[in-house]
Amino acid sequence: MSLRFEPLAAEDVSARTLVLSLMSVRGRRTQALTYLTRAGALFGIEPTAIRMAVTRLVRDGLLESVDRGTYATGAKAAALTAEISDWRTAPDRTQSWEGGWIGVMTNHLGRTDRKDLRARMRALRLYGFAQAESGLWVRPDNLRLSLADLRAALVRIGLQADALLVTITETALPAGTNWCDLWSTDALKARYESAIAAMQQSRKAAPGLSRDTAAKETLLIGQSVIRTINLDPLLPEEIGDATLFRQMVSEMEDYDRFGRICWVRIN
Repeated sequence: MSLRFEPLAAEDVSARTLVLSLMSVRGRRTQALTYLTRAGALFGIEPTAIRMAVTRLVRDGLLESVDRGTYATGAKAAALTAEISDWRTAPDRTQSWEGGWIGVMTNHLGRTDRKDLRARMRALRLYGFAQAESGLWVRPDNLRLSLADLRAALVRIGLQADALLVTITETALPAGTNWCDLWSTDALKARYESAIAAMQQSRKAAPGLSRDTAAKETLLIGQSVIRTINLDPLLPEEIGDATLFRQMVSEMEDYDRFGRICWVRIN
C-alpha cells in the first residue's frame, strides 16, 4: 500500500462499487435505477453496466426490487453495509499500549505456494503487522480484540489456519534494532494531513463547481479517505500519531455528511 494519499480516479470506480456506495447511504432505503444510471454517467459508466451490476447484486441477495425500476438493500446487505461504514469505529478498536507486542510466527507455513503467501501477507498487513524477521511479524499489542479473536479475523481474510499467534511482553533485541521503526510513521502522518487537506479544500471549492462535479469529487475523495482509514495500522500514540488519525476520521464524518448533500442535489 502506498503511503501517499491520492484520490481515486474516475476510471477506478466500477459499476458495482458505485451502486453499493450509493445504496449504503444512511437514511436512503431505496434508489431508482434512473438515479443510479445518472450517477454512473458521471464516472463514464454505461447504463448497461449499471443495470448489469444491479441485476447481479439482486441475484446475490444484496439488493432487492421493491417496485419497477426501484431497488432497496437486500437481506444479505446488512453485514456488507456495516463493513462499508466500519471506518467510523476505527479509533475505538484500540486501547492504551503497555509496551507489549503481538507476534505471528510463519516459518512453518512455507513460502512455495505464492497464492497462500500473498493471502497471508495481505491479511497481516491489513491488521497492521510488519515483518520484524524472516518468519516473524509483529504489531503493538494495543488492539481491543482478544488474541483468539484476532487470530480468527486473520484466518477469515487469508492467514493459514495453522499460523501461531503469541503475545510478547518482554524483548531482548540486538543493538540498533527497534520494532517501533518498522512503520514509516512520518509517511503515515503526511498521509493523514494530505487526506484532511483534500477534504477541507473540496468543501471550500464546492460552491464554485457544478452539482455533478461536486458530487463526483466527494465520492472519489471520500472513498480514498475511507480506504486510508480501513488500511491504517492503528498504531499507538507512542509510535504513530493517533491524535491526527482520529482527526482524519472526524473530518471524514463531516465530509460524508457534506457528500450526501451533494448527491441529493443531483437526484
